[in-house]
Amino acid sequence: MKTIELTVEGMTCGSCVKHVKQALQAVPGVVHVEVDLLSGRAKVQGDLQVGSTSLIAALAKEDYVANIAAESSPATPTTKPGCTSQPRNSGRCCCG
Repeated sequence: MKTIELTVEGMTCGSCVKHVKQALQAVPGVVHVEVDLLSGRAKVQGDLQVGSTSLIAALAKEDYVANIAAESSPATPTTKPGCTSQPRNSGRCCCG
């Protein structure tokens, strides 16, 4: 599952939040949407094969300008060069 965070311009009230959320939820592959009016951001989770393009387009149809704030995939355990044991501590490197 992928998470994409968008900055959304033009939201001024709770009704705007509702419209943004509905527009994003209508995009195929979207599983969960959180919209924060104060920060002007929307966090979208799902199996988003086409990435942020369809999300931004869905908001444009509702007259909101959106841009990518952050994009991430599920965390994978990380190791440092030379690390010889299994990752621990919630996926962080065993070396600390």
